Amino acid sequence: MNKIIDLPKIIDPRGNLTVTEGENHIPFAIKRTYWVYDVPAGESRGGHAHKECKEFLVAISGSFSVTLDNGKEKKTFLLNHPYQGLFIDVNIWRTLDDFSSGAVCLVLASERFEEEDYIRDYNDYLEYVKDKSQEL
Repeated sequence: MNKIIDLPKIIDPRGNLTVTEGENHIPFAIKRTYWVYDVPAGESRGGHAHKECKEFLVAISGSFSVTLDNGKEKKTFLLNHPYQGLFIDVNIWRTLDDFSSGAVCLVLASERFEEEDYIRDYNDYLEYVKDKSQEL
C-alpha cells in the first residue's frame, strides 16, 4: 500500500540526522539510489509506472508534490520533510510536480534499472492495470 512513512529523526544541537534501512524502515531491500534536482519551475518528473520496482521518495531538501494514480483514482502527497518518505508500490502511475527552488528528491528503489520495467505511456498503463487493482 502506498503511504507516507515517518523515519527516525535524531535531534542533535549540532544538526539533525535521519536514517533509513531497507527491509527495516522501508518494506524492501534497496538495490538502487538516485536523486532528482535542479528541476526548472513548472516542469514535471515521473510520468511512468513500474511493473516490478517499488520506490521510496524523500524530499531531502525543499518540497514537491507526488500524484499517484492507480487507473481509477488519484491521490496527491506533499513531500516537504527530510524525515518522511512516500512508499510507492508497483503498478502505480506517478507524477512529481511543484518543485520548490533547491528541491532534491531522493529515490530508493527495490530494483536495478531495467527499461522493460517501465510503462511510459499512460494509455498503455491503463490497459496494463485494467485487471490489476492497486490501493492508493
